[in-house]
Amino acid sequence: MAPDLKTFISDIPDFPKPGILFRDISPLLNSPDAFRHAVRLIAQEVAGHRITSIVAIESRGFIFAAPVAHELGVPLVLARKPGKLPGSKTRIEYGLEYGSDALELKHGLIDAGSRVAIIDDVLATGGTARATGDLVQKVGATVASYTFLVELRGLAGREKLSAETISSLIEYQ
Repeated sequence: MAPDLKTFISDIPDFPKPGILFRDISPLLNSPDAFRHAVRLIAQEVAGHRITSIVAIESRGFIFAAPVAHELGVPLVLARKPGKLPGSKTRIEYGLEYGSDALELKHGLIDAGSRVAIIDDVLATGGTARATGDLVQKVGATVASYTFLVELRGLAGREKLSAETISSLIEYQ
């Protein structure tokens, strides 16, 4: 019987600051059966979209995207914070609640016209996921899907995204 993935997410109140309820994925990662099941479900979500590569969002998106890319036999591309990738890169800056940040993709890893799946651990406000999608489009590719382990629906991040499919395995209001 497949594990109920939501039972492997811990609620940590007041982290990283008072008033925040942090959804901790560590127990899921600590359970080989739950982690394997989550990877299979994400792979199933992505498989039907005729993708040519998977883009993983730094850093916890790497945890889920790597085994999914392996499972589907497609390339894995990392969307990284500035200063983490060597060579020439495409960069996008985006706003946060209190400031700004940036993401980069290494040149030559995603061809113009390709179809990309973006994978991350949590969809909250959607800013980083949206920036990743904008970055993929900036290199001439199409975002076919976004897939997340956890979605915090009350923060309305989904409304900032545009793709054929936006899915999450676990939802919280």
